[in-house]
Amino acid sequence: MSLASASLPEKQIVLGAASGPARQLLSINAFHYRRGGADNVYLDHARLMGERGWATSFFATRHPENLPSADSQYFAEESDFALGGSLSQRLIQSSRIIYSFEARRKLARMLDAVPVDLAHVHNIYHHQSPSILVELKRRGIPVVLTAHDLKLACPAYTMLNSSGICESCKGGRYWNVVRNRCIKGSLPASTVIMLEMMLHRTLDIYARHVDRIVVPSRFYRDKLISWGVDAAKLVYIPNFIRPVHGLKAQTGGRHILYFGRLSKEKGVMTLIRAAANAGVEVQIAGRGPQEAELRAEAEALNAPVRFLGFRTGADLVEIIDAARAIVLPSEWYENSPLSALEALQRGKPLIGARIGGIPELIEENRTGWLFESGNVSALATVLADVSALPETRLSDMAAECRAFISRNHSEDGYFEAMQALYRSLL
Repeated sequence: MSLASASLPEKQIVLGAASGPARQLLSINAFHYRRGGADNVYLDHARLMGERGWATSFFATRHPENLPSADSQYFAEESDFALGGSLSQRLIQSSRIIYSFEARRKLARMLDAVPVDLAHVHNIYHHQSPSILVELKRRGIPVVLTAHDLKLACPAYTMLNSSGICESCKGGRYWNVVRNRCIKGSLPASTVIMLEMMLHRTLDIYARHVDRIVVPSRFYRDKLISWGVDAAKLVYIPNFIRPVHGLKAQTGGRHILYFGRLSKEKGVMTLIRAAANAGVEVQIAGRGPQEAELRAEAEALNAPVRFLGFRTGADLVEIIDAARAIVLPSEWYENSPLSALEALQRGKPLIGARIGGIPELIEENRTGWLFESGNVSALATVLADVSALPETRLSDMAAECRAFISRNHSEDGYFEAMQALYRSLL
């Protein structure tokens, strides 16, 4: 769930290349539409580079929701991770997940027709597979990859299983992904991903074919290093937010807002229980697999929680502006969530779990407050404290939030850092 669609028509996102550029950039991602945070970064990154002198082209997979693109004729077929169908169909799907010859052929055909100086890869993994990295390097094209998750280290890109955070595969013990059924609780899916990881590590495919890895949070940099990724290849470049001109921060009402996916790792159950303990109104916008369970818990506890359903664009902006603060109760290794940056830009302080990259966005009592991830009583205390803050304090914090974004997550700062990285490879 993102504000991205509220800022600029999608047509301009894909047609944003400047005329007469000096360099040609190929942006690669599994999806060519706004499905999640990584896809937003992929599209907004290409748009920014296009606006500032790069010719941009795209390589993704086919999907009915894809945005218009002149490059779509080259897009690969989407791999079906459900692993359904006959035995032969499942074998074909599994082989594509591990190494897609089809995606590599499609990319080769594109590169024969479209000049490329540098490729920037986002989420590919089992959709296009790293086969495309091999083709890029065969042609001598520098490759930059943004680590939106922890797949470079762990077979389960979230480092989660049904019990919570898990790092048992560290040190090459990839059989644990099968033992714990980390991938969708499925034995077949977990087995395929174990084989994928073992092959890719045996071939050292990412290390040999990726020149630099962009990490949007320092936490991800440290975590990847601790799992054996070469520190010399990692470059810390925080995500950016496009400026909103004429924005006037509003201190909002009495309630706290959560917006995002309703799934276990997001910690929304902890939030509902904390709201019940504190007696503080919480509004929840979003949808996901845990929604029915969350609604039942809120009703059972008589919690002051209101479910708003899925919101996006202008509707989402309206409910953010109406909130006192935004809560991120995550219970997994978040990277640098765009939702948090968008909230800060609109002057909303964050109530954030002390986990992953979230603490990097919170200056205590200036841009927000931290609490121990998964701790109901600790979150309840923060909710009560924030509910009692005077409007003048919230107004001061709104200014701090916006200044934080200007210092650390500006469009100009992102472009300058990325341009310097690209130049070092060219």
